[in-house]
Parts: sequence; structure tokens; C-alpha cells
Amino acid sequence: MENKICELELKVLYEISRIIGQVLNLDQALETILGILSDSLAMKRATVTLKDEETGHLLISASHGLSTTEKKRGVYRQNEGVTGLIFRTAEPFVVPDISREPLFLNKTKSRRIEKDRISFLGVPIKLHTSPIGVLSVDRLFGKDISFEEDIRFLSIVATLIAQFVSINRQVKAREEVLRKENISLRAELSERFSHFFMIAKSRTMIEVQEMIKKVAPSKASVLLLGESGTGKTLIARIIHELSTRAKYPFVKVNCTSLPENLLESELFGYEKGAFTGAVKAKVGRFEEADGGTIFLDEIGELSLALQSKLLRFLQEREFERLGSTKTIKVDVRIIAATNKDLSDAVNTGSFREDLYYRLNVFPIHVPPLRDRKEDIPSLLDHFIDKISKEYGRRYRITPQGLDVLTKYDWPGNVREMENLIERLAILVDGVEMDVKDLPSHLYSGEKMTQLDKQDSLSRLEEMEKKEVVAALERNKWIQSQAARELGLTLRQIGYRIKKFGLDEFIDKRRQKGVSTREKG
Repeated sequence: MENKICELELKVLYEISRIIGQVLNLDQALETILGILSDSLAMKRATVTLKDEETGHLLISASHGLSTTEKKRGVYRQNEGVTGLIFRTAEPFVVPDISREPLFLNKTKSRRIEKDRISFLGVPIKLHTSPIGVLSVDRLFGKDISFEEDIRFLSIVATLIAQFVSINRQVKAREEVLRKENISLRAELSERFSHFFMIAKSRTMIEVQEMIKKVAPSKASVLLLGESGTGKTLIARIIHELSTRAKYPFVKVNCTSLPENLLESELFGYEKGAFTGAVKAKVGRFEEADGGTIFLDEIGELSLALQSKLLRFLQEREFERLGSTKTIKVDVRIIAATNKDLSDAVNTGSFREDLYYRLNVFPIHVPPLRDRKEDIPSLLDHFIDKISKEYGRRYRITPQGLDVLTKYDWPGNVREMENLIERLAILVDGVEMDVKDLPSHLYSGEKMTQLDKQDSLSRLEEMEKKEVVAALERNKWIQSQAARELGLTLRQIGYRIKKFGLDEFIDKRRQKGVSTREKG
């Protein structure tokens, strides 16, 4: 008999452990557990009662053998009845005959006390030694089995239930953190979006806004054209947030950030063993963006081989991971951006014509700041407000300083302006930003050199630029040798030279080196 009971217990515990996947729906998981107890053992009725964090009362979360009405009646205060006693003492309790137990309240009205001799057993559900609820049943194994065996087994089941509750609470807590983060990000985006629309006063930017509103709800691919620093990434995000895909991922990929072979695996993923170092399969960015939007920045830098794969995806919405023959289909909207003239790239053969027309369904030209000078004062006000909040001081620009900044051409566009305002906030002693605080190239009337042009660069970009220049200088301005020293491809160093505006500077240094050698 004892062996038979042990086998039965193991079978029940095994069945309970198999439903761990239902833990996200806690009430359903608990109902399933009670169903398993009923099907396998001589249990008539059972309830899982958990403490409600708001009221402190004990409420029936799951039941077996009770109607919906009977279940709703099961509300107990912590000092009430057998259930309250078990919760308070955190100790098991047995009622051999509920008709003779004054503490048994029969609140659910589910038991006919006058006709049946019913045994009631309850054990605390404890999490980290503290009670969080009560598991109670009417009978368990039957007349031949002792109450001690019933209690021992119920205590094991209660421990499993406590783990289910713990996992469920952890998941809900994580979901709440993510929900708050999502609200925060949306609020931040909403603020940036509002500024984007409120700041613009120029006709060209108002036209851009109208185009964004029209294209956002559609399924069309969008191509953002414009110089670096004009806000193309922000516009791509706004289009996504205004679309029906807003609740799905927005995935950003910079097409110049990785070498060609790594970029392909980044975009499309790979299978285990696809190449040396591929110790496990990896999902690509297109799969991550399923249902949402993928933003391909600097699309003009893609190699012809990758352009071919991207074209196929645009045509058929399918691809294969590296090292796999299995075709994967995803629903992704593409927004691409470039500061290159893609029509020129098509003419020179560096960009596929068919891909260009696929991407160019809805082009949006984002104008540089020099072409919308009427937006400069309000943009400056926006960045000064932002930096004032960050630094806890109310900064302002003098009329003379504003005049200089309005006349300036801003080759680094909005990014340059934002970085300049932060730089000024650090440098000025008081709260006024005057002409004397501005970099000399802004008001000297002289054209700055290509090397000094990038005042818009971040500190990290400044360091990167210096490293590139130093490597070129050490390698007599030969790009291939400098690239090898830095661990970059020729395409990558070429992109950085263009990004930092070093072409003219390198040409001059190279010519200077040649003339020096000739004189020698």
C-alpha cells in the first residue's frame, strides 16, 4: 500500500511540474493543479486562497468543485475561521468532521454539513518562510490513509504552488518595469516629436512634417535624404510611432558600423556552425523587427552583394539565415536613410538601380539648417531650455551672440548646434552666452578648414577622428595601410574619412609630403 501511495504521489507531482508553462496565467495554472489532485486522488473540493495585497483579505484564487457563485463567497479576514487560523499560524490544520468544528464557517455554502461527514485539511502556502495563502481540500487519499500523510503531501504541493506564485509575481514585476519604461520612452518621444513640430517655422520643414503625417499610416518604404545631423533618425522614429506598427519593435542598424561579412549576419542572422565562431544560432535584425520597422541608416554604404539580398527581401519579404536553407518570412517596414546622392551612385554602378527604385517609393528630403535659417532661433531656444534643465541654471544667448549664430551656416546641422550649446554651458562662467564665448570660426568670417569643421562631433567621435588622422600620418597618408593598422576595412576607413570631412585635408598633406620629398 505504501509503495502504491508513493507512486501515486510521484505521478501527481510530475503532472503538476509539467504545467509550469501556464504560470503566466496563475489562476488557470492553479485550477489545473487542483484538477490533477481531483483526477488522481479522492479529493472532492479544494481551494487555493491567496492574500490580497490591497485589502489584506484572503481571497479564493482557484477552486475545484465550487461554482462561480460559491467561489465568490470565499472571502476571509485573517482572524476569521479555519482558513484565517492556518494563515496566521502558518501551520497545517485538520478538521476530521467539519460538522463538529465551530471554526469551520462554510462560507462558500458548498458543503451539506447535515448529511455528510466531511474531513477538511489545510496547509499554509509559504514564500520565503512567510505565509501568502492557504491550500485546503476536503479529504485526499481516503479512509485508509492517515491525516499525517495527507498533510505531508499537501505541504509538498503547497511548496510548488508558492513557486508558481513567485515566478508569476516576478514576471508581473518585470512587465510593470517594462511598461513604465515604455511609457517613459513614449513620453520622451512625444516631447521630442512635439518640439520637432512646434520649432519648425520654415516652409521646407512644414512640408516635411506634412509628408511624415501622410506616409506614417501607410505600408510604403521611406527613404530619408539629407546631410548628417539633420535629424533623420528622429524622423524615422516618428514615422514608426505614428504608424500602425507602433506597438512592435523599432530596430536601428547603421550600415557602416560593421564589416560586410558581419553586417550580413547581423541583418539576416545565422545558424550554428555557419562560420568559425558561430557556436549557436543567432536571430537577425530583420527577425527582431517582425511586425515593426527596421531603420537602415547610411544605406548608400551597403555592398552590392548585400544590396542584392536586401532587394530580394523587399520583393518577397523572405530570406535565409547564413548557413541555412530554411526560408523565413517576416512582416517588416523599411525606412532607409543616406547622406549620399543615390542617383549618382546608380550612375556610377555602386548602387543597384532596381534597389534604388524599391527604396525610393516615398523620398523625404530633410533640409540642412543653412536652408532654413528661420528655424535657428527656436532651435537654439529648445536646446538652451534642455541644457538649462540638465544643469539647473537658466542660460540665455545675448542678442549679439544670437546674430552670429543665425548667420552661421551650421555644416554639422542640428547635431552641431546641440553639441555647441552643451559646450557653451560648460565653458561660460555665468548664464549668458555671448560672442566672446563662441568658437572663433563662427564669427571670424573665414571659412574653417575641413579638419576643424566638425565641431558637431561628440567627444568619442573627436577621439576617433584623431586616431584616424594619426594612423594616416604614420602611414604616409596611405588609406589601406592606415586601415590595416586600425583593424578596419578600406570601406570603413573611407567612410570615416568622408564622415569627418578629411578628404581635402588628406590631399593637402599628401601633396605636401610629395613636394618635400622632391625637394629632398
